[in-house]
Amino acid sequence: MGAECRYEVAQAAYIKLVLHALKHRASPVGGLLVGRLFEDNASTVQIADAIPLTHSQIGLLPSLELALIQVEEHFGAEGFSVVGYYHANERYDDAELGNAAKKIGDHIFRYFPRAALLLLDNNRLEELLKGKERDLVVQLYTRDSSKSWHQAGSDGSSQLTMKGPSANVLLLDYISSEKWQNIVDFDDHLDDISKDWLNPNLFE
Repeated sequence: MGAECRYEVAQAAYIKLVLHALKHRASPVGGLLVGRLFEDNASTVQIADAIPLTHSQIGLLPSLELALIQVEEHFGAEGFSVVGYYHANERYDDAELGNAAKKIGDHIFRYFPRAALLLLDNNRLEELLKGKERDLVVQLYTRDSSKSWHQAGSDGSSQLTMKGPSANVLLLDYISSEKWQNIVDFDDHLDDISKDWLNPNLFE
């Protein structure tokens, strides 16, 4: 099912997940993707927001379940639900989608069969920081009928598009102003509940 699906990621969601990874460059980073199917096109998933979840070893199901419940409650009223997961590897030279991220993807897939996994591409990110990269710095993975996660777009078709063509330009502005320091994830919230992990004022 995922093979025919296309994904359109909102500028804010894309920028937020990259800033989250930059804040914790020496740690594995992950978060939830929130969105919905387009009403007039059931084969396209709109990824409207990214919710920073963790900067520690992922896979702790109790905290993941708690986060899922809270996200669904908060965004359900707006017609959104959890549609995927994003991940950045701890090691710069690690370009593989790990088993922990896949397991979380499998968990979300049970509720949303067009679930997406986005993996931060460290090489592209470095090129972007040098001003040499214009493409998205994430790779899309979808689950096929054999229940395996595969990188999409390897046949040349782009299943992942950006809503807003200047996302990387804006991202570089936020990086230069060290906006990533303001990102709060669910780990931070559990340590200090006064910190809002939904980051409502991040781009103000």
